[in-house]
Amino acid sequence: MLDPLASLTDAFTSFLFGKVETTRLPVRTSTGQAQAVYLPTAAPGLGDSGVVIGREVYSGKGYIYDPFQLYGQQLPAPHWLVLGESGNGKSALEKTYVLRQLRFRDRQVVVLDAQGEDGVGEWNLIAQELGITPVRLDPMAAREGGIRLNPLDPSITTTGQLALLRTIIEVAMGRGLDERSGFALKVAHAHVNETILDRQPVLTDIVEQLRHPEAESAETMNVDIDDVRAWGLDVALVLDRLVDGDLRGMFDGPTTAGIDLDAPLIVFDLSHIDRNSIAMPILMAIVGVWLEHTWIRPDRKKRIFLVEEAWHIINSPFVAQLFQRLLKFGRRLGLSFVAVVHHLSDVVDGAAAREAAAILKMASTRTIYAQKADEARATGRVLGLPRWAVEIIPTLTPGIAVWDVNGNVQVVKHLVTDVERPLVYTDRAMTEDGDFARELAAEAAAAERAAAALEAESAGGPYGSSSASSESTVA
Repeated sequence: MLDPLASLTDAFTSFLFGKVETTRLPVRTSTGQAQAVYLPTAAPGLGDSGVVIGREVYSGKGYIYDPFQLYGQQLPAPHWLVLGESGNGKSALEKTYVLRQLRFRDRQVVVLDAQGEDGVGEWNLIAQELGITPVRLDPMAAREGGIRLNPLDPSITTTGQLALLRTIIEVAMGRGLDERSGFALKVAHAHVNETILDRQPVLTDIVEQLRHPEAESAETMNVDIDDVRAWGLDVALVLDRLVDGDLRGMFDGPTTAGIDLDAPLIVFDLSHIDRNSIAMPILMAIVGVWLEHTWIRPDRKKRIFLVEEAWHIINSPFVAQLFQRLLKFGRRLGLSFVAVVHHLSDVVDGAAAREAAAILKMASTRTIYAQKADEARATGRVLGLPRWAVEIIPTLTPGIAVWDVNGNVQVVKHLVTDVERPLVYTDRAMTEDGDFARELAAEAAAAERAAAALEAESAGGPYGSSSASSESTVA
């Protein structure tokens, strides 16, 4: 029987201080068991439709991305910018992404392959595996019957031809055409298209007409014929370089027959072109406009246009203006433009800053691999990345990148399958004496260490608290 005095004391104590809880001994357990109590939090994924890229580092979830599936819902535009210094995994990402996209029957891909070794481009192995012959643009080979692309190809509209001619001249001159030179070019182009009907007009015809303009072209504007000839002289000299100079052979004849525009993958091998010469932006302008008028069609296919060394486009105001039109036009017909650039500072501070900003604005997906701290801060300011992402970028190891998909920012480890490995890692210098295998092993180990470190930091990470199991791994 309870002591009445003790019962009265307990009742009085409870009234003053509340009910006294029984003290329990602590429970010892592992993080693997306790994680059910303290659930980790992570940013939502992008859905389960598309191609697998890899794993999100903080949560370990599979990361799936497809601009065509996300367009209109989570993405305002299907275009994609890939940034990062060499050796961090950009090339491997591009190649596996294309290989995985081609698993869908309604996909087509064009690649402008500006890098290579041993006389072939980086994409040569993938093209061979798919039974495709790359379109190799080489000034020396073109003179001996190699590939040609004609800026005056009849498949390009008259307006498109004139715009392309202006761009070629402006890129080569480094300035815009004045009104008088533009007039001389316009009347020469019109005369050539009106009078040459039995074959494809070529650049030689334009140069000849600029040197010897017709009297009728002067009379229409009530000017002297000698004035028209003088106005077109600089234009003729620039185009002559494509006809009889160091770039001859690639553009001064009818378009080579047999380029299969219905192939799932078309590779333009530009590895024989000096990447620092004026030929590269001119070539990219011609290829871009030629594809706009011959490859992009309203047939409900989804097309990917991947450009390596894309700073040649973004850093040239005249080429950038052409590609702006292509990007706007392509969205209506299912085109995703992928631009691969090493340093964003190469373009945002260049001559085409305004045009570069417009193209970057159209890229709703941005993937950033490791950069130096100063470059990372500059990239973060331009792209509007959150502070935590900017701080992480310099610490990323090969294969891991920050992905910003219209504001959904995650850290993703790219995964490469055993089947893809020999096609993706194509540096011949690494394959000698077993160096290739050792390099892959070292890269995989570094990526695992970085992933484990990032996972360990996730308790104070950008997505909230996490008590993920110490036994779990991100691979």
